[in-house]
Amino acid sequence: MSILDKTKIGNNVRVNLELSKDRLNKEIIDALSISPLGKISDFRITDGKGIGVILRLSNGKEQWFFENEIDLLDENGNVIKKNIDKEQENNLISGILFKLKYENKNKVSELLNPINFFLWLIVSMKDIF
Repeated sequence: MSILDKTKIGNNVRVNLELSKDRLNKEIIDALSISPLGKISDFRITDGKGIGVILRLSNGKEQWFFENEIDLLDENGNVIKKNIDKEQENNLISGILFKLKYENKNKVSELLNPINFFLWLIVSMKDIF
């Protein structure tokens, strides 16, 4: 079920900063740290596989987010539970890849660690699958 089936322009959502902070600038991260809520102002096709949203944030700026980076809110401000697509849930490889997280490494010893490189490579390839 797509985000388009559950929401419309003007609905409120909550941004999961942990899933999106690696691609956002400091101004947007600061605004989301103050208030992770936003209002949907438009929809955008992300990469041919899904729909993203353009949100108006608490600081008045607009920023787009992938569908999986936001939680839909009902009229009382409660999170609407997402229905996971059964096909995606049954795909073991996709399930594992989407649960992996990679944090940027800054120390040379962390960068040279082959395990960190392998983890980065796997996480980077999940967009291909």
